[in-house]
Amino acid sequence: MELDNIDFQILRLLSENSRIQWKDLGEQIHMTGQAVGNRIKKLEGNGVIKAYSLIVDEMKLGLSYTAFVIIYMKTANHDSFIRFINDRNEIVEAHRVSGEGCYHLKIKVNSQELLNLFLNKILDYENYSLYLSIQEIKQHNPLTATI
Repeated sequence: MELDNIDFQILRLLSENSRIQWKDLGEQIHMTGQAVGNRIKKLEGNGVIKAYSLIVDEMKLGLSYTAFVIIYMKTANHDSFIRFINDRNEIVEAHRVSGEGCYHLKIKVNSQELLNLFLNKILDYENYSLYLSIQEIKQHNPLTATI
């Protein structure tokens, strides 16, 4: 599916407020609510819009530890490790990477004890390097970079 300027405007506005009414969104881009709704359904149907999400203040939830873990696999068979990644709620992002390590994980936990328990489980699969976040400086929406 090739996206046009209107599609990108819709995506940007939805990324700012995914609960916006189609009518209100349409007013901002000079379209009817029904036309906007049809575009959104098409974007959803083609997989451009995969899901709608909620952003919460993780500190208020008690998730005060953010760690970045670089994984160095011991084996060429990564299937069981990928299952481990998908089963662990502490892992909020996981990327297979080139360069240093095989995977980079971003994890969030609410105590040093839980961090240590998590790291002990990782040792069943591989070695790791750990980096603790001291302060989040920037979090952005990728749509603002492309629009």
